[in-house]
Amino acid sequence: MNKIFLFCIPVFLWCSCKENKSYEAIFNDPILYSKTVHELNKVVMGNNFTPIVASRNYLYANVAAYEVMAAGYPTKYKSLATQLHGLNPIAKPVAGKKINYEFASLLSFCKLGEAVTFPEGSMSDYVDNLKKTAKDNGMSSDMFNNSIEYSDTVSAAILRWSKKDNYAQTRSAERYTVNDIEGRWVPTPPAYSSAMEPHWSKIRTLVMDSCNQFEVPPPIPFNIKDTTGAFYKQVMASKFAIENLTAEQKHMADFWDDNPFKLNVSGHLMYGTKKFSPPGHWMSVIGIASKTAKADYPTTVYAFAKTSIALFEAFIQCWDAKYKYNTARPETVINKYLDADWQPYLQTPPFPEYTCGHSTCSSAAAEALTSVYGDNFHYKDTSELEFGIASRSFKSFRAAAEENNWARFYGGIHFHNSCIVSTEAGKKVGSYVVSSLKMKL
Repeated sequence: MNKIFLFCIPVFLWCSCKENKSYEAIFNDPILYSKTVHELNKVVMGNNFTPIVASRNYLYANVAAYEVMAAGYPTKYKSLATQLHGLNPIAKPVAGKKINYEFASLLSFCKLGEAVTFPEGSMSDYVDNLKKTAKDNGMSSDMFNNSIEYSDTVSAAILRWSKKDNYAQTRSAERYTVNDIEGRWVPTPPAYSSAMEPHWSKIRTLVMDSCNQFEVPPPIPFNIKDTTGAFYKQVMASKFAIENLTAEQKHMADFWDDNPFKLNVSGHLMYGTKKFSPPGHWMSVIGIASKTAKADYPTTVYAFAKTSIALFEAFIQCWDAKYKYNTARPETVINKYLDADWQPYLQTPPFPEYTCGHSTCSSAAAEALTSVYGDNFHYKDTSELEFGIASRSFKSFRAAAEENNWARFYGGIHFHNSCIVSTEAGKKVGSYVVSSLKMKL
């Protein structure tokens, strides 16, 4: 069932004063940027984009906005051009032209958010609202036009860059072959969907040397017959955990579920329910963190861009491991060898078990956000309230990532070893992004 969200940009009435510049306060509000990201989040959810593809949407939209801000604040922020693979220098603003960089950054965010994979016009009403707000609140025609012009310049450059990341090529790559071999991944109920994005490791990395720069150790070898062995023990740990979940563990699993499309089956009736995906959840966390820290507009954009880069790299690293090892999900193993009626608490997503995507991207995001707002950053994550799930509080971003580690295990969709390995891999990816990029001067 689609959830319908309404969002209105605050529009101030025209002032009869000599000079109305209320647009300055409106567009300099970091909360407006977070709300604009949320608008894109809703479009991603509404169009059923996978978590992996969603990370690409957020990446290019936030990088476009950041490049506008870096041009507007050259003594505080450095362009990502030449720092990210394949991103060439972008034209600087023409000296003397008055530009509202906050307004321009929002336009660039929306243009890239829509252009990367969305149907044309998916954010046009929102953009029209932004433009109307600018005009109605005193922005001069020169500044209005100059801001749009520079936004278009940056957007065009980022869009050209996006087209060379191999995304189009992976759309027509060879399909994944399912082999029903012991321990190997096969589609899971109820949808029995085909493998999701089996060629994502071929997507261009941003700062990593390659998709396998941070290789993970092989998973525990499949051996369900040895009841004293490590594999059997981890299978039984998953089975026992799901059969004995506490209310707190269920809340944890639900909170970090982030299944963008859950297929519900009741007799002959089938319907889908939607929520934000893992990267969408972290987009919300960034907005909450920026508001909690009372960050200014440029810092907020910086936090979104840096975290988006970490998330994007984490998915590439993780998806390389997933389709290298092709391991079966707990549901598959338990149903085949132990209990045909056993079900996980959460719905199993359609890709191999090892490693865990949510644990990897969450720990990478945590490293990026910690580099912006520091460790021991207490915040309340209210992201899931709109889906009827109570909030959770954390003492740091890393603590949230550690909880996610357990949440995927309590959901019954991952063995805990996978979550542990993934959390460490995500930390390495996130730390590498932080150490490789020089964004704030």
